[in-house]
Amino acid sequence: LKAFKQYWFVFKDTSIAYFKNKELEQGEPVEKLNLRGCEVVPDVNVAGRKFGIKLLIPVADGMNEVYLRCDHESQYAQWMAACILASKGKTMADSSYQPEVLNILSFLKMKNRNSAPQVASGLENMDMNPECFVSPRCAKKHKSKQLAACILEAHQNVAQMPLVEAKLRFIQAWQSLPEFGLTYYLVRFKGSKKDDILGISYNRLIRIDAATGIPITTWRFTNMKQWNVNWEIRQVAIEFDQNVSIAFTCLSADCKVVHEYIGGYIFLSTRSKDQNETLDEDLFHKLTGGQE
Repeated sequence: LKAFKQYWFVFKDTSIAYFKNKELEQGEPVEKLNLRGCEVVPDVNVAGRKFGIKLLIPVADGMNEVYLRCDHESQYAQWMAACILASKGKTMADSSYQPEVLNILSFLKMKNRNSAPQVASGLENMDMNPECFVSPRCAKKHKSKQLAACILEAHQNVAQMPLVEAKLRFIQAWQSLPEFGLTYYLVRFKGSKKDDILGISYNRLIRIDAATGIPITTWRFTNMKQWNVNWEIRQVAIEFDQNVSIAFTCLSADCKVVHEYIGGYIFLSTRSKDQNETLDEDLFHKLTGGQE
């Protein structure tokens, strides 16, 4: 469990500064965080009144994790929108700020649960097998009636939506999950005596403690200078800015798979949003191919 302390926060341009209290605002802050290029991850449980924001801020040897906790939906939406824009180098003066706030509030409203009496009456008239909707791991933790109630509550929030909007809401909910877009592999880092988990996302690599599941270090692709594979010993070596180098062998998959993931994500990052852009197949094969 993480311990939270109350501070006075000031958001200016693309940075956050925090002070011990409001009276000290004109002095030196406890810390100033530049959010440009950071990763913004929602940590929200509407039913539990939990409105958190996790910031993964780039540093020389990886990333620092900073957690912010807001008091209510409105504050969360404003700060979350500001953090998202700041990560892209934009300020709250940008025209996209207010639409982003409204979009977050709309998403939170969708996640709000409906009243219990409606759920209870719905359960009596519905023949449902909750195990068909959730994973076996989740089914073991909760009783069937509890799961059925949660499923029905979630359904009532989207039942009246048009199909396309419901699909978009599903994608939003999926993307808001803390581990969205991560693929995991068991690896052994060079110089280490134990196995670790390597998480690969579209913009970063994460070294995770296999025993606790806690992230140890994060490296962004934007800081990557080069990578190569030693096909003889099946080892992936990567160089980053600030003279940071890592190397690891893959234990749960062929190292070629990790190589293709890295190359594929870097290729996607070079693509523009113009749908008419011609696909550079040569570059794709150059980034994802390899000689064994």
